[in-house]
This record gives sequence, C-alpha cells and structure tokens, in this order.
Amino acid sequence: MNPISNIWNHPKTSAAGLLIAIVTIAGVLSQQGISLGTAGNGSVVTLISGLATALLGLLARDPGEPTSSSGTTAKLGAWALIALLLPLPFVTGCNGVTVAQDIVNWTPALQSAVATVDSTAALLAPADAPIFAAATAGFDAGSNLLVGQAKAYLANPSAGVLAQMQAQVVAFQQQVNAALLQAARITDAKSQQHALAAIQGVGTIVSSILALVQTISSKASVEQMATDSTIKLAVVRPYLDENKAASIVANHYGEPVELARVQVAQAEFSAARAGF
Repeated sequence: MNPISNIWNHPKTSAAGLLIAIVTIAGVLSQQGISLGTAGNGSVVTLISGLATALLGLLARDPGEPTSSSGTTAKLGAWALIALLLPLPFVTGCNGVTVAQDIVNWTPALQSAVATVDSTAALLAPADAPIFAAATAGFDAGSNLLVGQAKAYLANPSAGVLAQMQAQVVAFQQQVNAALLQAARITDAKSQQHALAAIQGVGTIVSSILALVQTISSKASVEQMATDSTIKLAVVRPYLDENKAASIVANHYGEPVELARVQVAQAEFSAARAGF
C-alpha cells in the first residue's frame, strides 16, 4: 500500500497514529530520564507528551463522529489507547507539591463520602446497622488525618512528612478494604447494596489518592506500602462497581466518564502490579 495515498485517504487515522507514536516515544524517554531540557515547571518531553495527548483527545471527541455503536466503540477505544499509553494520565507530570494539592482538592468529595457512610446505617436493616457502623468506625479519623498530612506536606514537602502520608493512605485503604469485606457478609440484599455503595464512595477516593502518592514515592517506599497492604485489591475487587468509581473520578477531574473508566482500570492494574 502506498503510504502517501494512505495518509491522504485516512488523515485522521494517520494523525492519531503519529500522535500515538509521539506519546509512546516521550514515555520511553521519560522512563530513561531524558528530558530534552525544561519547559516551565516540567520538561520538554512532558510538554510534548501532554500536547500530543490533548490532540488525541480532540480527535477522540470529534463532534463529527457517528452516534452508532461502532462510533461509540471507536471513541471508547481512542480514550482507552490514550490512557493506556501513559502511566497515570490524570497525574502525569506531577511532583510532590502538586500531588499534595490534588489530595487536598479531594477533601470535599472525601468528606462528603464519609458523611454518606455516617448516614447509611439508618438505611440498613436493624440487624445490619451495627455491623456496618463497626466496620466504618475509623473513616472520619482516617480521612481527617490524611487530609491534614497532605496540607502539612504542602507547607513542608519533606521526606518525613511524605513517609507519614504514605503510611496513612495505606492504613486508610486497609480500613476501607476491611469494611468492604465486612459489608459483603451482610445477608440482607438491600442493606448490602447500600453498605457497599457507601464504602466504595470512600474507597474510590482513597484509591485515587494512593495512586497519586505512588507517583512521588521511591520504588522502595512503594514496595513497603504494598507489604503493609495485607488485604489486597484482588480480594475486594468483586465488590466494587466500576461505573460508580468512574463517575466519581470524572466528576472530580471534569473529564469524560469513558476516560475516567479507563483511568480507574489502569490505576487498579498499576496498584495490583505493585503488590497492593
């Protein structure tokens, strides 16, 4: 096939392929520590990768795309390809301070999710409410401590404060995982549904924060965090709702649910691969 005529006949596909190649190469260069100089607060490689990703997003959201199922699948596939080409798209290029700020930005959603947990016991069957209350008893303290540490890191981005934040996000994640397992034992179907949904609201945010903390942690620190995670993601995965998680992430970052869904899946894969 003539490559020139192919580009002429399929300009959008060819442009997407070129942008994908740029993002892929940029990712390899970043992994090898090659920056090609600085650009603002980041590197030239990061800037190029970000611009290419943004253009891929515009292609994927082309208003001229068909509304048929094949068109929808194509868009979702494009979002998936964009997301999977990057380590964690919604935190790409972050440093410790911007990660801490993002954690602080999660505060309203986290507090709202914890408040939902606090009020959910009233919706459960009388026999189930005490089980749920006991399983989620530490959520208020855990969320307040994590947000407080993120604010402390913003004020003093030191290794010591980071270590405290690493330990707390893992501890909170373990609280959530344990609560999910407890809620799964509730036999009343409606009670179980309410309980799992409320706990996952907190869990999705904690998982997002864990993904953020991972990006600024050393390999040794991540290994220690994973070791401290005794209740693994694979154990609680059957009780999680992918659509709910994607909706929470999409609302926080102001992005399409399709992209958020892929990002959530990728974050879970990254966490599992790291040993969480």
